[in-house]
Amino acid sequence: MERERGKEGATGEGRRDGVLEKENELNNVSTSPTDLIEGIVSVIESIAQLGDYRKTQKKECLGLARRMKLLLPFLEEIRDMGSPIPEQCTACLCNLKKALVMARNLLKTCNEGSKIFLALESEAIMIRFHSVYEKLSQSLDSLPCAELGISDEVKEQVELFQSQLRRAKRRTDTQDMELAVDMMVIFSKTDERNADGAIIKRVAEKLDLHTIEDLKIETIAVRNLVRERAGQSSETTQQIIDVLNKCKQILGMEVTNVLDDPVQPKMLQKCQSLIIPHEFLCPVTLEIMTDPVIVASGQTYERESIQKWFESGHRTCPKTRQTLPHLSLAPNYALKNLILQWCDKNNFKLPTKEDAESLESNSAEQTEVILALVEELSSTQLEMQRKAVKDIRMLSKENPENRVLIANCGGIPPLVQLLSYPDFKIQENAVTALLNLSIDESNKKLIASAEAIPPIIEVLQHGSNEARENSAAALFSLSMIDENKVAIGLSNGIPPLVELLKNGTIRGKKDALTALFNLSLNQANKARAIDADIVSPLLLLIEDKNLGMVDEALSIFLLLVLHPEGRHEIGQLSFIKTLVELIGEGTPKNKECACSVLVELCSNNSSHLLAALQYGVYEHIVEMSQSGTNRAQRKANALLQLISKSEHI
Repeated sequence: MERERGKEGATGEGRRDGVLEKENELNNVSTSPTDLIEGIVSVIESIAQLGDYRKTQKKECLGLARRMKLLLPFLEEIRDMGSPIPEQCTACLCNLKKALVMARNLLKTCNEGSKIFLALESEAIMIRFHSVYEKLSQSLDSLPCAELGISDEVKEQVELFQSQLRRAKRRTDTQDMELAVDMMVIFSKTDERNADGAIIKRVAEKLDLHTIEDLKIETIAVRNLVRERAGQSSETTQQIIDVLNKCKQILGMEVTNVLDDPVQPKMLQKCQSLIIPHEFLCPVTLEIMTDPVIVASGQTYERESIQKWFESGHRTCPKTRQTLPHLSLAPNYALKNLILQWCDKNNFKLPTKEDAESLESNSAEQTEVILALVEELSSTQLEMQRKAVKDIRMLSKENPENRVLIANCGGIPPLVQLLSYPDFKIQENAVTALLNLSIDESNKKLIASAEAIPPIIEVLQHGSNEARENSAAALFSLSMIDENKVAIGLSNGIPPLVELLKNGTIRGKKDALTALFNLSLNQANKARAIDADIVSPLLLLIEDKNLGMVDEALSIFLLLVLHPEGRHEIGQLSFIKTLVELIGEGTPKNKECACSVLVELCSNNSSHLLAALQYGVYEHIVEMSQSGTNRAQRKANALLQLISKSEHI
C-alpha cells in the first residue's frame, strides 16, 4: 500500500511531482498487481478526503476529482477477477498510478496552497492541469481492456472518463476581469495606489481571505511557499507577502515576519523556547492579553484592541464575523487569572502601561511633526514649502496611521491649494501625497469635499509626466466612490485621461486605462468617454500585444458596447475582424471578452453578425461552445442562437 511521505509545500510546482513520484512505491519493481490496484484505489479515495479547494481553481479541481471516481468500478472489477493480470497490463497500471499521484499532488496544492499564489499563477496552474489530463489520457489509452476481460458497462465508464479528459484538455478557465485588473494594480511596484483599501478588500473577498482564521491559514501556506522556494522567484514571493500583509492590515491584524510562527507575537522573538498558550492570545493582535474581555458572541479579546475595532465602525465579532446584538464588554476574570498564573510560573513579564504610554508618546511626537509640516505647506518661503510637501508625500506613503494623522491635522486643504502652484515639483509631490492619502477610505470623501477633483484634472492636463500619471492614479482611487465617478465626469476629467491613454508613457497608459475602466462603470461617463474618442487608443492597445494591455482594453469595450453610442462607434468592420481574430487565437480571457462584445454588437445589428460570419467566426464559436470556460460557452451559445434565428443567413 502507498503511504504519505510527509507534509507537502504550498506551491506544488512541477518539480515536486517528480520528487513525490520517485518516493512512490511504484519504483519497487516487485510490487504485486493486487497491491498496485489497492494503491491506485487508495490514491483516488485520498482525494475524496481533501475537502474544499481554493476558489480560483475550484471548478477544475472538483471536475478532476469527480472524473477520477469513474475509475473505481474498473479497478474493483480487475481486483475481483481472480485471474492473473498480464505483465503488459501491470506496466499500464503503474503508469496510471503515476498519473493519478500527479493529479493528487496538484489537487493538494489547490487545497492547501497559498490563495494569493494560486491567483497570481492561475495560468501556470492551468498548464499543470492540462499536463495531468495528458498523462491520464496516455495511461488510459494504453490499457488493453480486451485482455483484461472487463465488462462492457465498466468499459463504457472508462471511455466516458477518456472523453471527459479530451474535452478538459481543450478547455481553459480564467479569473474574472475585475480580479485580473485588481491583481494587476496590487502587484504593480510603481503604482502608488496598490495599497488602496477598496481594491484590497475586493481581492480579499474574491480569494476568501476575509476573516482572521483565513489569514492565519494563508500565512502558513505563504510560509511553506517561501521555505520551499528557498530564494527562487524572490520578487514574486515578496509581492505575495506584501499582499498578505495588506490583507492583515485591513482586518487590524499585526504584520509579522512570515517565517515566524503565525500565532507567535513579536514579544517572544527573544524567547523562542517559550510558547504562549493559544487561548491567551488576542485574536486581533496575536499578543498575550493583559485585560481580556468578552463580547456578545462569547469570544474573548484584549480590551484595547476590540475597542479600536468598535470605534472604527464595526459591529461584528472579528473572529466569527457575526453581527453583535450589543457592544458591551464583560471582563474575563477567569482567563486573566490563568494568564497571570502562567506568567508567574514561566517567569514571563506582561507588557505594562509604561510600554503602552511609550507607544502613545511616539504617536504624539509624530502628530507634532505632522502638524508642523502642515503649517509649513502654507509658508511664504518656497524652499520650506518644497521640503514640507515632499516630507508629507513620504509620510503618507509609509503607513495607514500617517494617512489618518495627516488628514486629522488638516493636511488635505493646503495640499489641494498647492495643486495650482506654478512650481512643477511642488505640484507633483502634492498630487502624489493626495494619491497616497486617498488610499484611506474616509480620506476619499475628505479629498473630494476639499474640491480637489478639478485641480487634480488640471495637473493631469498640464503637469509633468510623473504628475500626470499620479493624477490619473488619484482619479482612479477617488472613483472607487460612486459620487466621485459622477463628479470626475462632470468636471471634464475623462478627455485628459483619454489623451494620456493616447500619448502617455506605458505606466501613464496603464494608469489612464484603470481610471477609465472604473469611471465607465457609470452610464453617463460611457458617453463622455466615447465623445473623447476613447475607441482609437483602445484599438491600438489591442493591436500592440507587446504592451500587455489587451485584456484591460477589452474590458472597457465590454462596458462601452452596452451604450447605444458605444455600439455605433465601435461597430466598424475592422473592429469586428479584430474580435473574430481574438476569439480564434487570443488567450482565454481575450476570447471571453471578445465574444461578449460581439454578442452585444450582433444582438443589435444583423449586419455585424453577417460580417463576423464572413470573417470565419462560426468555427471558432462552435469550438468555444464545447471547450470554453462557462462564461465563454454561454456567450458562444448566445451567438449561435443569433445565427440560427437570423433570416438573412
